[in-house]
Parts: sequence; C-alpha cells; structure tokens
Amino acid sequence: MIRASVACASAVAAVLVSPAAHTAAVPCGDPGASAGNARAITAALVSGRDVWGESLLAARGGPTLAGVRRFLSPLLYARGPRGQRLTASGVYYLPFAAPPGAAGTSRTHLHVADGSELIGGRVGGRSLTIFVGDGTERYGSCLGRLVPARLEDGWLPVLETGYEDAQGAQYRQESFAAETSFVSLDVDARAATGDVEVRLAPSDGQPLVVTVPQGTTRDVTFAWPPLKPVDADTYGRARDALVRRWRSRLDDGAQISVPEPAVQDAVRALLVQELVLGWRYSIGNAYEELSFPEGPDLASVMGELGFADVDRAILETSLTRSSSGYTSWKAGERLLDSAIYFRTFRDRAYVDRATPALEGFLASLEHAFDRDGHGLLARERYSADIPDAVFGTHAQSVAWAGLRAMGDVWDETGRPALARRAHDLAARLEPGLRAAIHASERRLPDGSLFVPARLLDDEQPYESLVETRLGSYWNLVMPFALSSGIFPAGGTEAQGILRYVLGHGSRLLGLVRAGAYALYGRSAPFPVSGTDEVYGVDVARFLADGEQADQLVLSLYGILGAAMTPDTFVAGEGASVAPLDGLGHRAMYLPPNSETGAAFLETLREMLVHETATGGLELAFSTPRAWLAPGQRVAVERMPTSFGPVSFSIAVAADGRSAHVGVALPSRRAPKHAAIRLRLPAGATRTIDLTRKRGAVSFDVRLASR
Repeated sequence: MIRASVACASAVAAVLVSPAAHTAAVPCGDPGASAGNARAITAALVSGRDVWGESLLAARGGPTLAGVRRFLSPLLYARGPRGQRLTASGVYYLPFAAPPGAAGTSRTHLHVADGSELIGGRVGGRSLTIFVGDGTERYGSCLGRLVPARLEDGWLPVLETGYEDAQGAQYRQESFAAETSFVSLDVDARAATGDVEVRLAPSDGQPLVVTVPQGTTRDVTFAWPPLKPVDADTYGRARDALVRRWRSRLDDGAQISVPEPAVQDAVRALLVQELVLGWRYSIGNAYEELSFPEGPDLASVMGELGFADVDRAILETSLTRSSSGYTSWKAGERLLDSAIYFRTFRDRAYVDRATPALEGFLASLEHAFDRDGHGLLARERYSADIPDAVFGTHAQSVAWAGLRAMGDVWDETGRPALARRAHDLAARLEPGLRAAIHASERRLPDGSLFVPARLLDDEQPYESLVETRLGSYWNLVMPFALSSGIFPAGGTEAQGILRYVLGHGSRLLGLVRAGAYALYGRSAPFPVSGTDEVYGVDVARFLADGEQADQLVLSLYGILGAAMTPDTFVAGEGASVAPLDGLGHRAMYLPPNSETGAAFLETLREMLVHETATGGLELAFSTPRAWLAPGQRVAVERMPTSFGPVSFSIAVAADGRSAHVGVALPSRRAPKHAAIRLRLPAGATRTIDLTRKRGAVSFDVRLASR
C-alpha cells in the first residue's frame, strides 16, 4: 500500500484481531431486520408526526448525527428497476474521475464500495472483479469481515476498505481513478492458514493471478483498463496528482468551515460528486440524464456555493432539452433559475445567449394562459410518473415566480419589451392562481392548512401523506410551490401549510417521506414506505423562509445520518425505511443521485447564508447550537449572494464568555436588512443587526457568564 490513512489502518486493526481464531465464527450474510426494530419502524411510519425527529428536537442539545443514526441501519445496497441489484454484489458504487469541465463527465470509473469490483463507465459494461483467499472468495463478500468503506482524509475520491478472508489473511485496499482506475491491495498472509491467491478477473480478458505465500506480506498494485501491474512510484504519482487537482478544484468555490468533521467531510465529498456528475441526475445507470425540474434546481445550488461555471453549464444544457410533458413547469424552472444565476453573477453574456430560448418559454406560457376561463395556465401532466392533466399548484407557482424574476432581468439588461410581456403575464396569472388556491384549500380541525397539488379538482386532505400514491406525490411536488414565494414567508397560509406538513406524515428524521414505490413496488401496503430527499432542496428554502432553524438542523443530520451512506456520502433517489426483503442494511434506488446531495448542500447553505424574500441577508441564523460551544468556530468565505460575495466568521472563546465576529459584507448592493445570529448552547440566542454596516466589520460579543 503506498499510503494508507491512519484512520483506515486503525479501523482494520481494530476489527481484524486474531483472524485465525475467529474467522469461522463471523456471520457473513446480511444481518437481517430484527422483529423489534421492524416494530419500532412501523410505529414511526404509522404516525402522522415525525416522532423520531421530535424526540431529537426535544433532547438536550437538539438533533445530532449520532442521535439520527440510532434509529435506522446504514444504507448499503443499490437497486435498479424492478428491484434488480445494480452491481454484482448488490452494494452501491462511487463514481470516480479526475476533475472534469463545468458540465461534468460521463467518462467515469465506478468503484463498488465493498471493494469487490471496478466497473468501466456504466453498470452492465466491462468490469473487473477482485478475488482473494483461495482465489474464489470475492473480496468483501463476507460482510462480517469487511471494514466498511470510507474516503481518504474523510472526503477525497480515494476509496479505502479492509477485509479478512476465510483463511485469516488480512487486506487493506485503496482505489481511485483518473483516466484509468488504480488499486493498491495490501495483503497480509502472516496469520493465514494457507497461501493466498489474489485473482483479478476482468470481464473481457485473462485474469491476473498473484500468489502470496503463507506467512508473508505483499502489496499488489495494478491499473485497469487494461489490466496491468504498476509499480509503487507510478501508483503514488498518479494518486498524488489526482489529490492535488481535486483540492485545487474545490478551492474555486466558496469555503465553509464548521467544527463538525462529518459535516465538513460531507460538504467536500458531495462537491466532488456534483462536479463529476455535472448536469446528470445520476451516473453509470438508467438515470444518467438531465432531469426536470431537478436539474435547474441543482444548477442554482452549485452557483450558491461558488461554482458559477457549473451553474451556467447545467442551465445551458437544460435550454437544449425538450419541453414536452409538463411544459409550463419546465418553462418556469428555466426562467426562474436563469434569473437567479444572473442575479447572483451578473453574467450578461449568458442572458444574451439564453434569451432566444427563454423567449420561447415565455411564448409557450403566453399560449397556455387562460384557455378555459380560470385565469390559469393550461392543464398539463402532473409529473413524470403521474400522467393526469392538472392545474398543478407546483407548476403554476414556479411559472409565476419565473416570469417575475426573468422579467426583472430583461428589464435590467435592456430588453423592455420582453420584460413587459413577462411582468404582464405574471400579473395576469397571479389573481387566477390565488383564487384557485383559495377555492381549493381546506382548513383542518387541527388548525393546519391543506393546499392541493391539483387545483380545482376537489383533491381532499391526506390524513397521512404516504398512505396513498397521490399523497406521496403531493409531498414530492409541493415543495416547489412552497419555495416559490406564492405563500409569503411568515403569513397565515405558510404557517398553516407548515403545520400540515409537520402533522400529516410529510417528514421522518427531517427527511422528505415518500412511498418509495421503485423499491417496494406499487402494491406494498401502508405503512411500508421510505424517503426521497431529492425534494429536500426546496423544503430547505421553505423552512429557511419561515425561520425554522431547528427543523433545518434536523434535516441536515437526517440527510447525513439516514439518507446517505456513512463515510462515503452516496445517496439514491429514494431510500428504504421499512425493512426491504428482510434485509438489515437499507437500500437506495439508482445511486448516486446529484439532487439528494444538493439537498444536503442547500440545507447547509440556508443555515449559514439565507436571502429573504424581502431583500434581507441572514447570516448563521440556523447553525446547530453545539457549533458555537466554547472554543468552536464557524466561518464562510466568498459565498455568492445577489448582493455580492459575503464572508463571516464566529469564534467563541475557550471560556465561552465572549465571541469574536468578523463579517465582510457584500459590496455590489446593500441588503435592505442584514443580521448575524449566534445560536449558543443551552438555548441562548444573540442577533446582531448589520443593516447599517458596510465593508469589513469585526467586533466582540459578550456572552452569558459561566
């Protein structure tokens, strides 16, 4: 092994003790779901409230990552259409590549997380399987003897695992990929009961066999494709060059520093994933496509984190895609996210290039307006999975927001005629949309407000949203409306909808609940269900608008602890919660998913930097309280906003009696109101008004005496 991390080495050492004595006794298969755990999960899924999340919110110190992980087993398996395994072992993979251009790349290498297999580009294509022991034991096949995957230094795209074979030989594996895959396998046969045969078996060629005699050690280092041994120097140079390139690429974006290593690692690892995937919803499988409306949403998240080139590339790709299916929703998303991009980066050249396509979207919305006297855009497909023609609250609201935002951009960039058309259509659509919402909404006995996704269709409130297929899809599409601004932040409608969401089965551990039909099948009985955090991006925006700091913290830890794989940060479109096929470990659908990763990144962004609908800037309004414990520090550098880049730091003294705050306020234009908040342990909160401040300011804040 050229350079195994200390963490991986110590983990292997801790697990692989006296291998010859206990190897035969270690259970190898999936542990299975215990009856007690299944009952606890069922009770949580039946409840209309997020009972697990509420218990964490009520705990001393609030939600934590460790708290979330107590409730559910880790994600491990990857499923595809019709419940098929995505890989030979059923375990998920990580997409590896050198830093690509702004649009990402399809030229990836897929490394299965149990260390058993490398896949070239796409599942079902050429592959290489690693066998150990007597040459027939697939590496990682015994879960009880596998040290779970982690990333080098917590986030770099270098996969580390450990394993012990049935003969008692021990292994440490490290792998990465740039133009080709590299693997270093450290074989320790000193305690083995016989010679070790490492067999590297490509799907399209002759295997390479390396024998390690009993009682000896050896590093087996190779590249693929084509399969060939490489020396330690070649391996080390390739690895170090890749690491340098990825560190440099992440330096291009905004910088976030928080005092929780798991969160810090997740941010960096997810940025690497997003930069590899680019505009792709997933990679290496049937979901390798630009998805609507998720793709444009992903663009704005990457822009908010400082990657303007990626934001632009995704948007430009989206402009080339068909508008068929749900035309108004697609048009609205592209108008809205193009406007957000311009508002953030002031890129007039993009507006020049994009306006012909955007004008076409405007024309399609004008053509769709008020065909039947309701003052709404014409009925269109509900979603990709539900073909019903509806007046979708989500589609209508996004189109309204996109028209208003792009109208402002066209006005500012010297296109007054287009600006008038967009503003006029938004002004004509708004009263019809608000009237349809008012006519369709229902105030419930618990004080909550149900707004249907299907306006004017007599859609009734759902007692539990995931109890029916339409309720589950309400939970997936309504976040787009909730973040659009059609329900003013803090207003009675927004508060009533939030109460409905919190009381009617919308959330679990702060995650978006869903039927997860792709995993369980359409016929699975309630309460069998899962989560679908793809739609957490807009939930985070809605919660931030409503100053729901604790719910945002819960979502952050829920995503990290229950919607992504531990220590590798891979997520699918959906994830199982109820035991699937009796398995103890949980499963994801078609991972990796770019939008679920974006949900984590957007949640963190909104916790640290939030732009209000009224033109304000809120800094650190939703950080976990433990982050400002004595001696801790939170910092953001060069975070883009519509006012210009913002930076800040909050450093709490070791004795906890004071905090030093530094802020570099945006210089492009001043927000109407600005503030920074210190959410301190034990429930104390300090908010400092920055509205009249300009440029760089720093000051000390006296905290409560200890």
